[in-house]
Amino acid sequence: MKRMYLLAASMLILAHLGLLAQSPAKKPNIIFILADDLGYGDIGPYGQTKIKTPHLDQLAAEGMKYTQFYAGTSVCAPSRSSLMTGLHTGHTYIRGNKEVQPEGQQPIPDSAITVGEVMKQAGYTTGIFGKWGLGPVGSEGDPLKQGFDRFYGYNCQLLAHRYYPTHIWDNDTKVDLDGNDNLLQAKTYAPEMIQQKALQFLDDNKSKPFMLFLTYTLPHAELLAPDDSIFLEYKGKFDEKPYKGNDYGPKANKGGYTSQQYPHAMFAAMVTRLDVYVGQVMNKLKALGIDDNTLVIFTSDNGPHLEGGADPDFFNSGGGLRGYKRDLYEGGVREPFIARWPGKVKAGTVNDYAGAFWDVLPTFAQIAGVQAPANTDGISFLPSLLQKKQKQHDYLYFEFHENGGTQSVRKGKWKAVRLNVFDKNKTSVELYDLSKDPAEKNNIASSNPTRVQELTKLMDQSHVESSIFPFEK
Repeated sequence: MKRMYLLAASMLILAHLGLLAQSPAKKPNIIFILADDLGYGDIGPYGQTKIKTPHLDQLAAEGMKYTQFYAGTSVCAPSRSSLMTGLHTGHTYIRGNKEVQPEGQQPIPDSAITVGEVMKQAGYTTGIFGKWGLGPVGSEGDPLKQGFDRFYGYNCQLLAHRYYPTHIWDNDTKVDLDGNDNLLQAKTYAPEMIQQKALQFLDDNKSKPFMLFLTYTLPHAELLAPDDSIFLEYKGKFDEKPYKGNDYGPKANKGGYTSQQYPHAMFAAMVTRLDVYVGQVMNKLKALGIDDNTLVIFTSDNGPHLEGGADPDFFNSGGGLRGYKRDLYEGGVREPFIARWPGKVKAGTVNDYAGAFWDVLPTFAQIAGVQAPANTDGISFLPSLLQKKQKQHDYLYFEFHENGGTQSVRKGKWKAVRLNVFDKNKTSVELYDLSKDPAEKNNIASSNPTRVQELTKLMDQSHVESSIFPFEK
């Protein structure tokens, strides 16, 4: 059924919508850049003052900055599952970080229709470089079985805790990293290897339409990067409180975070290094002569983390929004989201469309000229990119399966958060008016019982129970 759907979908051209009228030879390339645990306020276009991000500043100046775009949820695997499948976390298969042995996470099933499969059937060469975390090598969740022609990086998000891991994966081939044996020392920096392979993908596919996912691990904890000019730019600039962690050596574990003498400086250096990688991608597009025909999107998978010595309050990583990674308050799920597409997206524009990761699949399908799966929760935001009339979501729904279970709904200016879902005796609902209180400081649930009832009903309707990630415990 899955294969039959994709073959049928690839034949349904959407040029009659008037949004794109392109021959197959002129289909635009797509690059989707996904940072890891980068907060709404961690980069210059969203107010960051302590960290330099000149390439992202330029990306925003040459493109469109969205101010109300959301991740799938507030941790890695379910957020990425939502991105891949076009389904919010009440419907998508992966709703939590669930480890499987010997290496990897709970796989998305073969029955899932992914953005990789949709675009591959539309004639695109597809690649993902960085972190996967949606199924072990050889499983039904392997990226090579989910629509991606090329994969290079971390299959397992637990191993991605380390920037000098023992190994990464080249498609289904294990690549041992020189000098990182058993995490006894840190010699080969995995992100740099991944970046070089990603740039090579651009060289190899410059003459045909491609969709490239760059799922960088930066700036996820651990706080560690090469001791080079990027780090030296920040070393000694901030007051520092050293962090004691799980160091490389005989007692190192694969999911730990190493100690860091300069956590503030290193975090800043990691964000700037991410910015440098974005700049390298943009320069490569120009050098290959495909810049004008490439849509580039930059965002993050969830809000800023607190692990490994990170200090999001020091950097105002949330951009004034409440919460961090693992929260369904705005700071945990609202992300920077920048789109650049010369000749299509007007430079220097700002858009307040309230979208989410499940919008990406139908948007890319429309750009490619094929029909998205019928059961998607998403809406194509292509009209907003082209400054045309944009359909709006009636509401956005999120759920999170740690910390007692949390649900949230945003409907217009209203935001409801239901806490302690697993324990009915402790469950409570908070309500916020984001138009007046974007930082969610003033819970007005008690004075708006009808609104609370309306939004909690939407939570109940949006959650479909899962045997693997249940709410009814």
